Amino acid sequence: MDILKAVHLKKYYGSGESLVKAVDDVSFGIEKGSFTAIVGTSGSGKTTLLNLIGGLDFADAGEVIIDGHSIMEMSKEELTVFRRRHIGFVFQNYNLISVQNVYKNIVLPIRLDGRKPDRDYIAQICGQLGIEGKMDRYPNQLSGGQQQRVSIARAIAAKPAVLLADEPTGNLDTRTSTEVMGLLKMTSREFNQTIIMITHDDAIAQLADRVIHIEDGKLVREQEVQA
Repeated sequence: MDILKAVHLKKYYGSGESLVKAVDDVSFGIEKGSFTAIVGTSGSGKTTLLNLIGGLDFADAGEVIIDGHSIMEMSKEELTVFRRRHIGFVFQNYNLISVQNVYKNIVLPIRLDGRKPDRDYIAQICGQLGIEGKMDRYPNQLSGGQQQRVSIARAIAAKPAVLLADEPTGNLDTRTSTEVMGLLKMTSREFNQTIIMITHDDAIAQLADRVIHIEDGKLVREQEVQA
């Protein structure tokens, strides 16, 4: 069953000779619990596509349906609440709050939503990610790889319908990148978490279950990755 559908998405910038078709009539579905990589070079439109899927930007045309809800029909206020409850984000730069410890960083989106954190579930997540002993530490006391583990924990602690990862290994060395990719793959399987990741690195993309290739704003091919 598809947990997410992108239907004829379009996002254009400029006009006339300066027209840029950042996302040009892109459609696809994402199955629940799957790990999908969207691959493209710089300027291919992959980041714009991810922003449209995550409700961080608005499409000129088309529709995004997540867990049965069309985000295109939501007001800004409704979309803000929906994002917080249904979409997890993992960013290249981690986006952790420097003055809060690891635990407070992980539960921040949940508390912003006025909900009580599920401590048992968070303990399970942190145990799987190998950060269970670092709850009282601050981001500047952690390595880049550890900070990204905290970012992943924060993203899935709210039990989102989908997790969107924007170049999650972009600031990491090769060894740590491989570890983080392994953790993302484990997260998808252990917690039945749907993950969509963008990357410019074909080798990194091959660690996902499925690869969608984007060029000049268009979906040019899809590939199922053999386990």
